[in-house]
Amino acid sequence: MQFLSLRPRNHSKTQSLWLRSLMAAMLVPAMFAPAMFEASCKSATNPNNGNGGNGGTGGNGGTGGTGGGATVKVKVLAINDFHGNIQPPSGGSGKIKKPDPSADGGSVSVDAGGAAYLATHVATLRAQNPNTVVVSAGDLVGASPLASAFFHDEPSIEAMNLIGLDLHAVGNHEFDKGSSQLLRLQYGGCSPTGCVNGMFFPGANFEFLASNVIVDTKTNKTLFPGYSIREFDGVKVGFIGMTLEGTPAIVTPSGVAGLTFADEVITVNNLVPELQQKGVGTIVVLLHEGGYPGSAGFYDECPDVNGAIVDIAMNLSPAVDVIVSAHTHQAYNCTMSGKLVTSAASFGRLVTDIDLEISNVTGRVVNKSAHNVIVTRDVAPDMAVDNLVTDFVNLAAPLANAQIGTITGDLTTAEACNGLTALGMVVADTQLAATQGAMFGNAVVAFMNPGGVRADLVFKASSTEPMDGIVTYGEGFTVQPFGNSLIVMTLTGEQIHQTLEQQWKTSPPKFLQPSQGFSYTFDANAPVNSKVAPESIKLTINGQSVTVDPKQSYRVTVNSFLATGGDGFVVFNAGTERLGGDLDVDALKDYFALNAPVSAPPFNRISVVNSPVPCP
Repeated sequence: MQFLSLRPRNHSKTQSLWLRSLMAAMLVPAMFAPAMFEASCKSATNPNNGNGGNGGTGGNGGTGGTGGGATVKVKVLAINDFHGNIQPPSGGSGKIKKPDPSADGGSVSVDAGGAAYLATHVATLRAQNPNTVVVSAGDLVGASPLASAFFHDEPSIEAMNLIGLDLHAVGNHEFDKGSSQLLRLQYGGCSPTGCVNGMFFPGANFEFLASNVIVDTKTNKTLFPGYSIREFDGVKVGFIGMTLEGTPAIVTPSGVAGLTFADEVITVNNLVPELQQKGVGTIVVLLHEGGYPGSAGFYDECPDVNGAIVDIAMNLSPAVDVIVSAHTHQAYNCTMSGKLVTSAASFGRLVTDIDLEISNVTGRVVNKSAHNVIVTRDVAPDMAVDNLVTDFVNLAAPLANAQIGTITGDLTTAEACNGLTALGMVVADTQLAATQGAMFGNAVVAFMNPGGVRADLVFKASSTEPMDGIVTYGEGFTVQPFGNSLIVMTLTGEQIHQTLEQQWKTSPPKFLQPSQGFSYTFDANAPVNSKVAPESIKLTINGQSVTVDPKQSYRVTVNSFLATGGDGFVVFNAGTERLGGDLDVDALKDYFALNAPVSAPPFNRISVVNSPVPCP
């Protein structure tokens, strides 16, 4: 059944009441017996009943042959890291760079994204082949702009219902609000704060997959089914969905409480024989983990991609044909270890068009290709999706359009050679300002995780702003959409040094954005754990610059995500004398109100020696 949005739009009063009654009849039993409702949904959609992960061993399968005879053509349309961007994203977040045919070796950026435009492009591509599956590789919701986040990301689910999404592998951000809210997005029902606009939320029409998210380690029962099998003209295609094993390290602990996240390779390779026993010869993995381009390239190329996805692709069974990857927000189209490996950037700016030609004798792929397609805005937007988005934007408008301050130029998340970003530093400054007072924590420094700064602040006026430079609450919320609170804690100088060294525990490193008055120098050639010279760590206290003393105690502000060891910064777990503070977005709002217009700070808080590229 295709559910339409239950928000009042063009329905008559009788239609609205009829829909309300229908949804109440369907969803109330589920609200009182969620386990039974969950089981019935799983058994109806997947014979695994959510128990993926305990299949056979081995899983090498076969590489297949030419197949001979007739073939079946199947199209897979893939997105990833949509993050609730139902409106066209702004600034650099709404651009895709492509080659400029008018300039030899040049490039041009085009506007891309927006759910209504995505719907049009998906419909156009789907019309090319009736055997089409539309898939998502995680982070469909979470870290969303206000128009979706303010309504618990229900608008994003409803938009994807209209677009015709079929399968969705969960990503780390699906767990931002905990597993109970994630289950609600799949099966429907109202949020704990009530029904949006007084209407029941129907849930997703598409299947959530989570093969490596285990709720019971004794039975290997998974939160959602591990895979889905689709049959086209007699051939079976299996879709395995999963998030990255490292999800607990990048999600607030309450969001993953009671869950175990299994190894990606082991999980897939254990499921391969199970799928083969069910007659599946073609396997597509929807994986919320990815890689990074190692050199310059465009959105439909494979520019020396490195990172976790390379080892995963190498070690997955040869029976796997395609890996739709995600998480890093990069765009690439590669072949690794005989497998197509794709990623469609983020925010709905690209859709990956994957064509599979499958032998109807062996069930194996005999030809495969992929192309990343830009979701341009030069097409007619899908009216049903556009109306849905407009409704929610209008509901959120009084809050979203309220001016909170001004800026003198773009504040971006573009990382300089020393790891600093203009907006990251500004956010750290807002958090220090909110916690400096004696009644608010006596903080002397604040650190902001770069992944928590989600969008640029653009100087050019939007369509709803009367002049350039205005910053609205909605724009501020899009920068910091998680609703984290500020935590002031006591750390020693040695613990601060250890925290800085932890920036290189990942590749690429994750540079904490420090507040004004804090600085240090690192050696790019030095080994991990010895990058930062302790004597270079400086802090301004009472107007005086001092060297941080390893044995001295200092009051440090971080958000609640970092305060619990998020992003691998586990030293923060040892912080003492904790004091809770404002929400991060409120700190930003107050800072902009008092300090307008806000400008980009100097990029001198981190210095680099032995940099591989010139770095001031």
